[in-house]
Amino acid sequence: MKHPNDIPSPSPRQLAYLAAERRHRVRVRLVRGMLLILFLALWELLAELDIIDSFIFSSPGRILACFLQMAADGSIFLHTGVTLLETLVSFLLTVVIAVALAVLLWSCRSLAEVLEPYLVMLNSLPKSAMAPLLIVWLGNGMKTIIAAAVSVAVFGSVMTLLTGFTQTDTDKIRLITSLGGSRRDVLTKVLIPASVPLIISNMKVSAGLCLVGVIIGEFLSARAGLGYLIIYASQVFKMDLLVMSIVILCLLSTLLYRLIAVVEKHVNF
Repeated sequence: MKHPNDIPSPSPRQLAYLAAERRHRVRVRLVRGMLLILFLALWELLAELDIIDSFIFSSPGRILACFLQMAADGSIFLHTGVTLLETLVSFLLTVVIAVALAVLLWSCRSLAEVLEPYLVMLNSLPKSAMAPLLIVWLGNGMKTIIAAAVSVAVFGSVMTLLTGFTQTDTDKIRLITSLGGSRRDVLTKVLIPASVPLIISNMKVSAGLCLVGVIIGEFLSARAGLGYLIIYASQVFKMDLLVMSIVILCLLSTLLYRLIAVVEKHVNF
């Protein structure tokens, strides 16, 4: 006799579908890896044959040599760590501020309608234009860089979350209200649980934007960090260092995205 809690075994069609999905994911990973290897090999070959100028375009071998040289004295880890720290701090601040402001604006419809055009304006404003002003206000240091990064990501995040909050299932809200629930009950029992996928999806975008904001800030106000290395390398025309810094930035952005994706998989919606 079957127990009511027993999970039925998958059918042959389900097993075949799961196997096909696994094969598809393996093929995608293989093609990704092959494309990357082909690109790097072609780049190195063109540089070795002098078809492209390796001094201007660099090459994978020169980039690796530059990385190993800076890894030997630890300087590359210092600059990468500074950028990563600034990105994580600005990302956490962005998430907290964006969720708090979106909840506040959702709670007060009149305030949301009053502030909406200002949020649109601030979100559309080129943040590189604000960076010199932030330097005057906050000085030349990490505070300015973090403020620049938060300003890049926070306004768009607030608008996205507020739009998602206003589209929450109205039937559930009416049910909570009809049963005597307060605004706080609606927030904690309906709005936030239903918006968790939206919040995590918005976090993926915010992580990349915070990294962009940090680099903008480091371009103007930094003595360490990958943005500082990029500006320094462009000034002294060290293209190996410049391209290496860009590659590390790409790896950092991928790492942040993957970490949030792992969190997303482990959250029960």
